[in-house]
Amino acid sequence: MAPKRCEYSLGFTTPTFLGNAEQRAQWRTPPIKALLRQWWRLLAWNGGTRNLDDLRREEGRWFGVAADDGGESRQSQVRIRLGGAWDEGVLNQWPAGEKKVRHPEVGNGQDVGAELYLGYGPLTYERNAGTSLGTVRGTNIRRSAIDPEKQKTTLRISAPDNFPLDELMQLVARFGTIGSRSRNGWGSLIVDGALAPSADLLHRVSRPLGECLREEWPHALGRDDQGLLLWQTRPQGNWREAMRELARIKIAFRTQRRLSLEGVRDGQFADRHVLAYPVTHHDVAA
Repeated sequence: MAPKRCEYSLGFTTPTFLGNAEQRAQWRTPPIKALLRQWWRLLAWNGGTRNLDDLRREEGRWFGVAADDGGESRQSQVRIRLGGAWDEGVLNQWPAGEKKVRHPEVGNGQDVGAELYLGYGPLTYERNAGTSLGTVRGTNIRRSAIDPEKQKTTLRISAPDNFPLDELMQLVARFGTIGSRSRNGWGSLIVDGALAPSADLLHRVSRPLGECLREEWPHALGRDDQGLLLWQTRPQGNWREAMRELARIKIAFRTQRRLSLEGVRDGQFADRHVLAYPVTHHDVAA
């Protein structure tokens, strides 16, 4: 059976901290293949493979196995290639003009950099310079990022004809993020060549929140009677405005009254820690 071959144009809507061994930003295939595996698991689990051992075997059949326990190694049937060289990120200096957002728990309430808040680690604060790209711990190597406005590449994928490539790439295009701090919106992918996921596909890979919490790994999208449990902002003019809105939402959500740390002793576990840890000035001893 002849393999299916597809080609997509990849870009980002936000700067991307996709590091190589030196923590310099670079287009690389391993994190892209890891993203494909992540969303394949969600497709397979909600397609009926509800046993983890079966899921691992099926994943190994498609994506390969490097057996180190005497088992059988197997090459991946899903082959990917990036167009051109593995280009390094060209964003070597963080641009001026960062948007601010109010944080009620900083001092007595003050404005903080939205990008620093969402990207702390790859980003850092420098006196007299403000938010800057950080350095790799223990070295003087300055981090870099892939510039969303200047850098794109081509992704070529070859897979067996019965591999669910079309649906997989629809989910990656709609929800995919890669790189450091991607949970906060950095490294948000644009995939030209992939269709938008259908309502049927989104329903198949989603579950009521209570069912989602029965498994200890991200195996489905959450939903309720009104639809998917997603935050969707109003359209923003550029990535800086979008990141400011995401920072505003995240701060408002984490500092709401029902999650207040007022009266919580340092070292004591609280509901707030379930959402995010660490919390500034509130460590957990256990």
